[in-house]
Parts: sequence; C-alpha cells; structure tokens
Amino acid sequence: MGYRVVVVGATGNVGREMLNILAERSFPIDEIAAVASPRSQGTEIEFGDTGQMLKVKNIEHFDFTGWDMALFAAGSGPTQIYAPKAAAQGCVVIDNSSLYRMDPDVPLIVPEVNPDAIDGYTARNIIANPNCSTAQMVVALKPLHDKAKIKRVVVATYQSVSGAGKEGMDELFEQSRAIFVGDSVEPKKFTKQIAFNVIPHIDVFLDDGSTKEEWKMVAETKKILDPKIKVTATCVRVPVFVGHSEAINLEFEDELSAAEAQDILREAPGVMLVDKRENGGYVTPVECVGDYATYVSRVREDSTVDSGLSLWCVSDNLRKGAALNAVQIAELLGRRHLKKG
Repeated sequence: MGYRVVVVGATGNVGREMLNILAERSFPIDEIAAVASPRSQGTEIEFGDTGQMLKVKNIEHFDFTGWDMALFAAGSGPTQIYAPKAAAQGCVVIDNSSLYRMDPDVPLIVPEVNPDAIDGYTARNIIANPNCSTAQMVVALKPLHDKAKIKRVVVATYQSVSGAGKEGMDELFEQSRAIFVGDSVEPKKFTKQIAFNVIPHIDVFLDDGSTKEEWKMVAETKKILDPKIKVTATCVRVPVFVGHSEAINLEFEDELSAAEAQDILREAPGVMLVDKRENGGYVTPVECVGDYATYVSRVREDSTVDSGLSLWCVSDNLRKGAALNAVQIAELLGRRHLKKG
C-alpha cells in the first residue's frame, strides 16, 4: 500500500522538483495531486519521468481530507492560509517556507541530522523544512559535531539565483545576454546587477545589520544541531543558476585533525567527500546539479585557533536544500508514524 500525497505549489521550481524526486525515489504513492494557485488551475505537469500527467487543482477549493501528507512549496503567504487547513483535515504538512521553522511546536528536520525530532509533529500536524543554505551545512557539520563538539561556525555562502525562484534565474539570463549585446541592465528581482557580479544581500535587513537569510542560518542551525553552537554568517548571491556553495570555518571543543575529519565525512550519511588537493580535486556548483549529495572539499586545519577546520561545501539547493529534504522527511514520516500495509 502507498500514500495519498499532495504537492502544493506544484508548478514552481521546487514543486516540480518535488514531483521529480518522488518519482525518482519510487516513493510509495497510491494517489498524487498537484495543487497550485487559481491561475495554474487546469495546467498539466508531468509526474517526474513516469509519463503520468497531472492536472493542476486550485488550492482555494482543494479538500485535504483523506490525504496522508502534503508537501508545501507555495511560499509563506499561501502556506499561512492553507497549511493549518490541511493539518486540521488530518493531512500532515511538510512545509518548505520559513513560516513555521522557529515555531517551538513544529519540528525542523534534516533526516540525516535530527530524525528523532520528527516525533513532535503531532502538536501541529506540521513539519518544517529548513532554509536551503542551512540544510546542506548541517549535513556536513553533524558527524563532525558528534565527534569533537563544534563551538563556533563562521560561514560565507555563495548562493545561486535559483534560490530566488524563476524570476531570479530569468534575471541572470536576461542581464547576461544584455551585457553581451551592449544593452542596458536594470535590476528587477535583485537589488543590484547580478550578472558578472556578487551581491552581499539576501532577504531583508535586520536591526543589527545582518540579513534575514543570515539570521535563518544562525537560528536554524541552533534548533537543528545544538543551541550552544555560536554561528555567524555572511550570505551572498552569486551569478550561478543552481547550486549553493559555502566556505565554512569551524572551531571545536576537542581536537580534530583534517585527516580524521576526512575519514568521518567519507562515511557520513548524505555527504560525498571529494578532496584530492590537486587541480580540479574539489566540487563546484555546476557539478552538483541534479545530485542528492552534499559535497565537501578542501578540508584543512586552521592554525589560528586551538582546534579548527575549514572546508568547502556544495549542494544542489533545489534538491537537498528544498525538494529532496522534504521528500526525505516524508520517507521518515512514513517509516516512523504513517506505516502502510
């Protein structure tokens, strides 16, 4: 027996990727529904590469009664309206927006890192998916934290434009083309030109001078991994279509050599270590697109602290940073709580 699954926001980048990954991983499904805003009603989208076409249903009229789980990729606005409705109708919500991440009654889950926390989903019937940049980082940090206890994290992110949705990807493409033919470039989605540039600004500014994206990485890492860890982040938008990269510096309570860290990461769930210390012996965003893994490269000791490491972390943000993690949560939920057959 399989599950009755709803994908909300099915016509967006992340929603389509959720459908692809559900199909790729042969998630046990008896029935699947693609749901989106009224303007997408009646649109047909393919369920992965199965050949099955799904007719998009209108979220405003959709009844979640009898459905087992709903994967939401609709943004905070629609989620605020329809996630509580779905949860109240007995459908477990797995939400990709930031709306519920810091709610104490909603578990924030990365299955390789804190699977046991999912047991708290019954308080609201909602489970939160973390921010894309947080998700890949904690996958890499968890096995190292278990071994030597991380005290402090300093991270600089290099985040692709797909993190800003289709509009972000279109803007990078259109600006790049305009520059090549000598046309003027006007920012629309981003605050400054993104083509051939980097922008140290993602989401809104907060009173302390950090951005909300940076705050998310701090708060979510503490909730998922350990509230005692000190985290500081600088989040930067870069002219890459898909794939987030992170330069991470770690300070540990206990000593941990680079060789030991490499051995740990080589065996860690969800991690792929590619660290050859030679030309091309590392992973870049272009190479991670379409893959499930969180790639780690450039593992090296930091001599400026008693026990420190630096590393490079790359992952497909539409996959591990969003859709894949949501599907992994659904798999975990099925194994632990919604067993069929």
